[in-house]
Amino acid sequence: MSEKRLKRKILKKKLFTKNRLVILNEDTFAEVFSLRLTLMNVFVVVSISALLIIIITTYIIAFTPLREYIPGYASSKLKRDATELALKSDSLSNALKKNEAYIASIKKILTGDLDYAKFSKDSIKPSTLASISEEEMKPTQADLNLREEVAREDKYNLFEKAKPKVSVVFFPPVKGMVTDQFNPKEKHYAVDVALAKNTPIKSVLAGTVIFADWTPNTGNVVIIRHNNGFISVYKHASSLTVAQGDKVRSGEVIALAGSTGQESTGVHLHFELWKDGYPIDPSIFIEFE
Repeated sequence: MSEKRLKRKILKKKLFTKNRLVILNEDTFAEVFSLRLTLMNVFVVVSISALLIIIITTYIIAFTPLREYIPGYASSKLKRDATELALKSDSLSNALKKNEAYIASIKKILTGDLDYAKFSKDSIKPSTLASISEEEMKPTQADLNLREEVAREDKYNLFEKAKPKVSVVFFPPVKGMVTDQFNPKEKHYAVDVALAKNTPIKSVLAGTVIFADWTPNTGNVVIIRHNNGFISVYKHASSLTVAQGDKVRSGEVIALAGSTGQESTGVHLHFELWKDGYPIDPSIFIEFE
């Protein structure tokens, strides 16, 4: 116990022994500066200084823009740019998926690999059968009077305005002899028109060219998207005068007739007309001969 007390006394004496730090002039040995210190004072000052440095550094890292210059810390601008790029990449990904789906539908149009509405005799059935007597089916006297009044007004109304029965008028793409009619049973969703070589092929409506390129089976093909859900397809052309993305007017020349592609059997136009994703008979709207 005496040895431990002795060591403590010696350590305490060293810590609290006063020393003087003196700075002298080298030439004259005159005292420039002096300071009385103890080891305990030095230890306390060094500890407090280290603690202050740690607090200031933490504050700079946490609450000031200076942390951007510390290696390992990303800047706020970099984070903002990364967020914007992530949003843009997500938008581009969605747009790419839509374009891929659209291109897939165009490929189906070119190959004819599409599903069509099919109806059977049992496809439409009444949910319930209501029994109505003949007396309930007879019109009342008020209904008869109203019908007579409407009939008289329609008979003598001279100022009724005529209204068109169709809202879309198609321009004939070509004039020639029809060699093959529209026949869905044989998966022929077009009208084939025999032509002389290099006969101008014209757009049936104003629209945008969504496809204008060569295909192995059908040769040079032009597909135009119109308003009201219409799409027109022109196949086996010898050459094209439009490109994808072009805006065309009704009756504008878009290609020249030819016999290109493996499925062609002679110079003719293979013309298809689609409405809302389903093929329709072009001869209903267009006279080719």
